[in-house]
Amino acid sequence: MPASLNDRLATLTTMRAAELRAEWERVYRAPAPPLTADLLRRGIAWRLQERVHGGLPTAIARELQRLKRQYERSGTISVNVNDGRIKPGTRLVREWGGASHHVLVLESGYQYRDRRYSSLSQIARDITGAHWSGPRFFGLKRGSADA
Repeated sequence: MPASLNDRLATLTTMRAAELRAEWERVYRAPAPPLTADLLRRGIAWRLQERVHGGLPTAIARELQRLKRQYERSGTISVNVNDGRIKPGTRLVREWGGASHHVLVLESGYQYRDRRYSSLSQIARDITGAHWSGPRFFGLKRGSADA
């Protein structure tokens, strides 16, 4: 009888680096990359869970590969929001002026510093004092928000 997923995951926590490299080769059928024991453990755990629960949807895996190629070419990535809508509950974070700015996406509008806004551009203007495209400022549209 095969060990349960929980048992296999628990076993990973007791393995040493050499054992993890051997386990990686068994699970991935490829040589282990030069990673720390912690990262090997996480990678193996991911694969074991993926086999039981399923992996990433194909569209997400493709998008991750696209972002990886973009990063390898330019050292930066840009995230595309397919339909221009962000799910309520999403937290947007932007570093600006030495401070971290957190915006919570609501059902209708946004919350920033205990105040409701109808657009991200209003928030970007309050943060910077200048006119900005809010989606661009928060990295949701192509273009740099690093200015």
